[in-house]
Parts: sequence; structure tokens; C-alpha cells
Amino acid sequence: MRDYLARTHLWLIGLTLLLGLSGCSEEAVREFFGGYTQRDRYEQKLRQSGIDQTALGRDWIEAAESSLDRAISILPPYLEESYLDSREVAVTAYQVSLRRGQRLEVTFESEPDSSYQVFIELFRAADRPDRTPRHITSADSLERRVDYLARRDGVYLIRIQPELLRGGRYTISIVVTPSLKFPVSGGTANDIGSWYGDPRDGGSRRHEGLDIFARRGTPVLAAADGVIRSTRSNGLGGNVIWLRDRYSRTHYYAHLDSQAVRRGDRVTAGDTIGFVGNSGNARTTPPHLHFGIYSSGSFDPYPAIEQLATETERFSGDSGLIDQLVRVTRGSGDWYRVRAPDGTVGFVATRLTEPAEVPIRSTRVANVAPILTDPAPTAVAIDVVAAGADVPVLGTFGEFLFVEGPSGRLGWLA
Repeated sequence: MRDYLARTHLWLIGLTLLLGLSGCSEEAVREFFGGYTQRDRYEQKLRQSGIDQTALGRDWIEAAESSLDRAISILPPYLEESYLDSREVAVTAYQVSLRRGQRLEVTFESEPDSSYQVFIELFRAADRPDRTPRHITSADSLERRVDYLARRDGVYLIRIQPELLRGGRYTISIVVTPSLKFPVSGGTANDIGSWYGDPRDGGSRRHEGLDIFARRGTPVLAAADGVIRSTRSNGLGGNVIWLRDRYSRTHYYAHLDSQAVRRGDRVTAGDTIGFVGNSGNARTTPPHLHFGIYSSGSFDPYPAIEQLATETERFSGDSGLIDQLVRVTRGSGDWYRVRAPDGTVGFVATRLTEPAEVPIRSTRVANVAPILTDPAPTAVAIDVVAAGADVPVLGTFGEFLFVEGPSGRLGWLA
């Protein structure tokens, strides 16, 4: 069918985000405590210069305020390429789920102009309808990169907004990576024989780590840069090591055959700190490493070491359709991110689309009719079709036809 028209805005390659003081304004309080982001300061300049009173300035501010409610759900790794029209307001928000211990990397690259400001901000989605998303961090406006370690499971929102009156092609990359190195040399997730939360002692307690099985003597590696806080031997964990990383997380390595570090040693991720064994209460089990992480209690280490894909699949669509009008047809495959005539943003499979250049049919107008700028009765008329005239139809949206008028201009016919 060809009953839907959309403009491809970006294409996707991927696998199938106060304190109150008496007598002080909110702006003064935020300024005093450093609460302003780079984007906040840019918006302040727009307001101070009066640009917020123009249609373009007002749209820029309002688009940012509403974008988080319309965030697009994505599954990293995600790569998006597009063309930025300097005449339009551009802001996009993405929604991604993160596990505690995962690292989120967001980057924005542009050409040929790479000097303008781009505001990349990260929010945690509200957990209740009466709350608003919480701002977590922002990129420096010229660095164009956010690198964030998730400290709790949840849904996160990424908002990307360039400054006004900038154009050109650009690329957005969103990748989720582990924050820790796998703690057993040569090991993989297939070597994990017992997972976090597994029952212990008949269900009276839960396993507070991962058991990673390997041959006796296999090197145990520092999962992160850090300082050795303790090396001990006891009846429960046997030969153990406690390591503190730069995020104030404490790593626990247990059942070692032997230790290769001492308290106070500084180590780098990947350094050998001990060797796999079955000391302590693991004497009756095959050699393995018990690996746990603690920060205000224990939490599942697996998301912090899970190796996820970081490279996107090869895109099979037509990058020449970026910022062009397309029609929905049929098929399946890779995806375009599209903006519908009513402003709705979403994804359409590349094989479901075709260029909206050749008419799909023509229609005869019974009475004199205006051609409108948008598919809405209140839109502005840009052309007029005489009674009895035939007009070529390029697509449809709801009860409106997208047509080419007598003057050659494209618009909407009720």
C-alpha cells in the first residue's frame, strides 16, 4: 500500500535518554550553586537578546521542553546519520535501558562545520507520572561526548540539541559497554557456573556474586584500576582480595589458590592479582573465582563485565534519501527514522519506503480548492486548483492528499 507519507530525517544502522532560598530567584540560586548546564546558559543568552520572542527562538526552547515526552526507544549499538537544516529547529531524544555497572557512550560528529555548540544531556526517566525526568549529566558543548557509568538500573533519556542556525551532515553514536574487565584471564560468560541471586543454604540466603570456573592457577585479573585494600585468608572465602576502584566500588575476589598483591598496591585493569583455586569453603568444588562487587551493599556484577556488541550492522538502505520525502510501500529490513507530516517521529523499515517523486495516481478536483502547507484545515494556502483540474498525487496522510499544484509547489489537498 502507499497510503502514508513521511520525510526521512535520519537513517539508522543498528541491532534488532531546588533548593529554595528566601529572597533569591531560582536563576540566582542555580547560578550560585553551579546548577546551570551549557544548554541553560545558551537559552539564557537567547532570552537576554530577545531571540526567544522570535518564532525560531520560541520553537527552539519549546522543542527541548517537549522532546523528553517523545523520546524514541532504541537498542544500542545505535548509529544515526542525518542532514541538519539550518532553517529548522532540531532536537531529538532517545530512550535506553541501562543496568547498574554499564557504561553509556554518546557522541555527535558533524561535517563540514564542527565548531558549533551541541548540547548532549542525560536524564533518568521519572518512575512516577507526577515526577519529571532527573538531569544526570551533560557534555561540554564543544566536546560533543557523554561518558556515563550507570549507578542504578533504569530507563535513561538522551537529549541532543544543536544551537540555532547550524546545518550540515552529522552522525550520532550511542553505545553501551562494560565498565569492568572480565576478571579471569581468557574467561567468558560461558564460564559462569553460578549467578548473582542464586539460592544458597537451602534458600536461606542468596549468592552475592558470580562463580567463574577455570583451571587451577589461571590468572585472576584486576577488573579495574584501583588500590588493593586487603588480602586475607579465612574459612569462608579462603584466600581473598579486596580492591577499591575509582568509582568507590569494592571488588571481592575469593577462593584464590594464591594472591599476587599486597595491601596498598596500586593496580591497573588487566594486572594479575592472584590465581584461580578452591580455597575456603569451596574445597569440595572445582576451582573457580567468586567475584563480587559492593557499594552500599552488593549488586549484580554481570552487567559491569558483560561484553555487548559495539559495532552496528552494515546499512543496506539508500543514504541518498536522507532529508527526502518517502512513501511507505512494502517489505522489511533496516530502518529509517522518519518524521510524519503531523510531527510524529518513529522508525520505518527501509524496504517499506520509496522516493516520493513519481505520482502514484491523479485526482480530479470537483470545485476550486486550495493547496495547503500542512495536512490541517487551518494551514496556510500556497496554491489553488481550478474546478475540474487533474492534479498528481504523491502520497496521502489521513484525509489529505499530498499533491503537486499548478505552479509546481508541493502541498496538501483536503
